[in-house]
Amino acid sequence: MSYRAPWWLPGGHLQTIYPFFALQSTPPHYRRARVDTDDGDFVDFDWLDAGGPASPVVVLFHGLEGCSRSHYASVIMRAVAARGWRGVIPHFRGCSGEPNRQPRAYHSGDADEIGWMLSVVRERIGAPVYAAGVSLGGNALLKWLAREGPAANALVHAAAAVSAPMDLTAAGRRLSEGFGRVYSLHFLRSLKRKSLEKHARYPGLFDVARVQRALTLREFDDAFTAPLHGFRDVDDYWHRASSKPDLPRVRVPTLLLHARNDPFLPGEFLPAARDLPQAIESDFVDSGGHVGFVSGRLPGTLDWLPERLLQFFAARG
Repeated sequence: MSYRAPWWLPGGHLQTIYPFFALQSTPPHYRRARVDTDDGDFVDFDWLDAGGPASPVVVLFHGLEGCSRSHYASVIMRAVAARGWRGVIPHFRGCSGEPNRQPRAYHSGDADEIGWMLSVVRERIGAPVYAAGVSLGGNALLKWLAREGPAANALVHAAAAVSAPMDLTAAGRRLSEGFGRVYSLHFLRSLKRKSLEKHARYPGLFDVARVQRALTLREFDDAFTAPLHGFRDVDDYWHRASSKPDLPRVRVPTLLLHARNDPFLPGEFLPAARDLPQAIESDFVDSGGHVGFVSGRLPGTLDWLPERLLQFFAARG
């Protein structure tokens, strides 16, 4: 199913911003389950209990500072329920509405966390499991798929990454320049607040003055994300956490869905078809923005994205 942005919503920035502000919807009813981690922390899983015990389960990994109530999460999970499937959204640490217990937070290449979350789901589910990641969650999912190679098939039947910043250096540069700084400032509002709360509980983990001065994601990642998660600096973090170089090792059937006018990672930074393995199907559409993909007449809907994902999963069931 092909995508074309509506005529009344031109340009990657509008296609990114409009759905965030204008197309928010009420999330479906979730059942929250808290699972303790081996390192003394916790992760909150929001379960969508639609369908029966044999119904497939869609695991959705949210984006930077997202959660189960994000606009894309709500529309995807409502489509999952309408199909008679089940769903679950595991929250990256600190994103479920309560600070996590340990110093670590989460980052774009958190393959270990993705693997642990999927193992928790697999322990509870005997039906097919499909994994989808949006933005940061998509990049982290791709890192895990590449690292595990054929072994990933034991946990998931198929996967999808939506608007994933596969080249974090390129994406970080875009978000530190021009209009991209608007997106950075939006994310920094909550990122800084959470980091300062963490500093109050764990003083000395990072240079709090540098975090407070950060005006771009590059400055924040250099001051907070990189040192907190064992990276030398922001360049080391962005290089090692980018999924693009690892994609040839993916062996699970995977959909790469991305708009070429995505303001976070435009088309010139997307992988070429010759660099992708047989397991990956790329759908690089001309427009749609970053996790936008609005369709229909004004005011539009977000129906195209979940339908594209679920059709891909259903064809590999």
